[in-house]
Amino acid sequence: MSTVSSDIYSNLGLTATSAATSSKSSSLSQADFLKLMTEQLQHQDPLKPMDNSQMVSQMAQLSTVQGIGDLNTTVNQLSDSLSADQILRGASLVGHQVLVPSATLPLGSEGGAHGVVAAPSAGIVNFTVSDANGNAVKQITATATEAGQVAFDWDGTDNGGNRLAAGKYSITATHTDTSGTKSDLSTYVQAPVESATVGSDGIYLDLTGLGTAPLVNVLRVS
Repeated sequence: MSTVSSDIYSNLGLTATSAATSSKSSSLSQADFLKLMTEQLQHQDPLKPMDNSQMVSQMAQLSTVQGIGDLNTTVNQLSDSLSADQILRGASLVGHQVLVPSATLPLGSEGGAHGVVAAPSAGIVNFTVSDANGNAVKQITATATEAGQVAFDWDGTDNGGNRLAAGKYSITATHTDTSGTKSDLSTYVQAPVESATVGSDGIYLDLTGLGTAPLVNVLRVS
């Protein structure tokens, strides 16, 4: 005669009620605390009743702990929401051109390279493009009519008009004002966004020919 297992929950792929009950949270809620306080009041020593200040202090402590727990839950939800928002922001930039600080000028097999500098005043801005060995291969001159952005465009050729090989080049800029005073300028290069990565400290963009740059360094998107 076949026997029937007494472990019905196990046969059904379920856990017993006692196991489910034991998995419940062992922490006390505010309702549990009030129930315990009521029992304490009912069974307190008539000769030594509970001090009102103690009861108020306990209630205040419970409210504080519960408030911190609720705040942690809210902060975690906000963090998850911000993480999702960062992913969407990064994805929306893929395929766009961004302007970032860089002394490196990437050159593809076709086309040229572009960027800007911030001129402190009216004057002349001289750009020097150099190869990997530090040899100057192209000189570009632009006029700044006033303080502000001055763009530069490099067609990928050297001073003799010959097309240069694709690769990474460096660029420097010098500003000469109307009095003849010279000053070095920081260069900003334009590059396309290939992909975006969300890190613990923000979004990083993978730029063609420039590598990785944090989103906070982006000055312009086009």
